Amino acid sequence: MPNPLSSLTISRPDDWHLHLRDGEAMQSVIGHSARQFGRAIVMPNLKPPVTTTDMALQYRDRVYQAMRAAGVEGGSFEPLMTLYLTDNTTGEEIRKAKESGAVYAVKLYPAGATTNSDAGVTDLLGRCGPALEAMQQHNLPLLVHGEVTDPEVDLFDREAVFIDRVLIPLRERYPELRVVLEHVTTKDGVDYVMQAEGHIGATITAHHLLYNRNALFLGGIRPHWYCLPVLKRETHRQALVEAATSGHSRFFLGTDSAPHPRGLKEHACGCAGAYTAFHAMELYATAFDAVGRLDNLEAFASRNGPAFYGLPVNEGVLTLERTDLQIPDELPLGRTTVVPLASGETLQWKVQ
Repeated sequence: MPNPLSSLTISRPDDWHLHLRDGEAMQSVIGHSARQFGRAIVMPNLKPPVTTTDMALQYRDRVYQAMRAAGVEGGSFEPLMTLYLTDNTTGEEIRKAKESGAVYAVKLYPAGATTNSDAGVTDLLGRCGPALEAMQQHNLPLLVHGEVTDPEVDLFDREAVFIDRVLIPLRERYPELRVVLEHVTTKDGVDYVMQAEGHIGATITAHHLLYNRNALFLGGIRPHWYCLPVLKRETHRQALVEAATSGHSRFFLGTDSAPHPRGLKEHACGCAGAYTAFHAMELYATAFDAVGRLDNLEAFASRNGPAFYGLPVNEGVLTLERTDLQIPDELPLGRTTVVPLASGETLQWKVQ
């Protein structure tokens, strides 16, 4: 057998789904993403949510302030802003967002689907027609949290049901709308994205590539593996790995890294989200290496996303070395701490 690669150099990657939070928490975590990625699509589910272009521009200013406070080199990391879609988002607001040059997408959170989603959409096709028509007209992508929130639908079936009930009718009504199925977690989602016609892509997280739902219960309930969409069974994880590592142009990197204070995760009603920004590229390299497809990591991490968004590939490179990386037990998060995914474990890859 040939000797395994001792290092891997790729074009500087991007993160097409990232939670930065705000204030002191953002200042604590932003350097982790900036160390690895050239750009990131920044999620708008703050309190209050980022529902207008003016709010997005103000949030972008705060991101740059946090970068300076964290000592991030100017120009090394670009936040790409998003709007939070509501039942009342207007077509005029979508036009304004596109013309701002700072807003790159609009995010659909079905009401109650995940963290800070209470202001989300209650009836996409019934209430959001003007906004969707404007997104199609102005070529502004819709990023969907692809789960229904119907309490009668099993938690593990929410993505498949969303595709049938919401995504297929949406794309039939707005065939030119560019859509990203965010953090896809099932074989159903992978199959749809591969076979559907038109302008569609999907992001895949590192944690959904590396873990199935058994990880939630290994030795007891492990809250730092609890995320939404929740980890699925092994057959779905294998489908995600095959899609991500295949080189298929519709799949690209989106960490969905979500920092939560340790105390709110280790709680009687713990919040959802996995913190992976600290070691994102090391996690992805681990997943690709496990199936012998490191040669396709650059397409997934650095090329497919820019192609979907109509942006150039980043200048510069990122190098990973095959050497041990000890994941810390916890990291600063403002005045508290956050526990990174797989804390205390050792990975075999490290960003140079």
